[in-house]
Amino acid sequence: MTRTQTLPPSAIAATRRIPAAARVFLSLLERLQHGHLRLRTPDGRWLEFGSSGADRLCAELHLHDWRACGQILSAGDIGLAHAWRDGQIDSPDPTALLRLAIRNDAVLQQALFGTWLARSWFWLQHRLRPNSRTGSRKNIHAHYDLGNAFYRLWLDESMTYSAACFDGDHSRPLAQAQAAKYQRIIDLLDLQPGQRVLEIGCGWGGFAHHAARQGIAVHGVTISPAQLQWAQQRLRADGLDDLARLELCDYRQLQGQYDAIVSIEMFEAVGQAYWPGYFQTLRQRLRPGGKAVVQSITIDERHFARYRESSDFIREFIFPGGMLPSPQRLVEAAQWQGLQHLHTHAFGADYAQTLRRWRAAFVQQRDAIAAQGFDESFLRLWLLYLCYCEAGFDEGRTDVCHFVLQA
Repeated sequence: MTRTQTLPPSAIAATRRIPAAARVFLSLLERLQHGHLRLRTPDGRWLEFGSSGADRLCAELHLHDWRACGQILSAGDIGLAHAWRDGQIDSPDPTALLRLAIRNDAVLQQALFGTWLARSWFWLQHRLRPNSRTGSRKNIHAHYDLGNAFYRLWLDESMTYSAACFDGDHSRPLAQAQAAKYQRIIDLLDLQPGQRVLEIGCGWGGFAHHAARQGIAVHGVTISPAQLQWAQQRLRADGLDDLARLELCDYRQLQGQYDAIVSIEMFEAVGQAYWPGYFQTLRQRLRPGGKAVVQSITIDERHFARYRESSDFIREFIFPGGMLPSPQRLVEAAQWQGLQHLHTHAFGADYAQTLRRWRAAFVQQRDAIAAQGFDESFLRLWLLYLCYCEAGFDEGRTDVCHFVLQA
């Protein structure tokens, strides 16, 4: 029978010999102000923290090894990811656990962000992965060239790897919600048949395919060979390659002008040092009066400074070289390069729903993914990644926006 106890760390330490880091970790959990946490210790004991109630967020943490506490205290969410990857911790609902941590960030600072020394080290590591032309190719290859077969297992049939638009209808099939996102962009730009559109970061060709079917000419660029191959094949198969021309090209190499520009969740891979050049490219490639839609994940401005000064789980394990802007910073960077900001539409709740669909498909296809050669550590990290992002959007720590800009 499960034993449930609520004890202060001093009482736990008096009855069980545990490492000092574990005692500090448990003392932090005693400060929980929002929600309820049930923790199973390595010796099978259940401890409870926070307050329970029908309206409270409840989560579980299964601690299999006391050493995980030291990793988390030292390196924050990066340490948590290490412990999760190695099976030292687990949870039946990682999203709920991460949402609980976000809600209690005021009292869990060290557990979320780690020590100053660790933050400095990871910041240096992040700085050593710049998004120069050579660096961008390496960083993108680390994520997007894991294989088209891998992504095909858990993305929708349009192979779209960005936020969908559900418009309040969470019963909408994911592929339809992705098509709604593409149509929203077309409507925001008031695109008409015969117009020429540049897409910076064309992915697997979802937007190019959607736009070309409406007679809109798209020039898409990517630096991912795997994505390009897939995108070109789908356009040829549907007889749309005469309207949609995709190529392997860095956005900094582009020439000419276009009626409009689309860039869907590529800005996160630009890097803050390269933001001026990115927006300069948009201004130079737009005809006078032309508009651009930049879809970007954003981070709350209140957390931007701390985020910029270090690294985190996503940048260390999933997106090397990544950097989220706050909405204000993105708009300011665009305005500094002579672009006018016309409108911002935020739809973070839709991204949380998109991630729930991806996570469910990922779990369902776990065996098939493993059969492609991905080991248990990879599978655990990617599940945590999807849950981590889902929690961020659910709690408003991150958002996703359509920014409409004009030359």
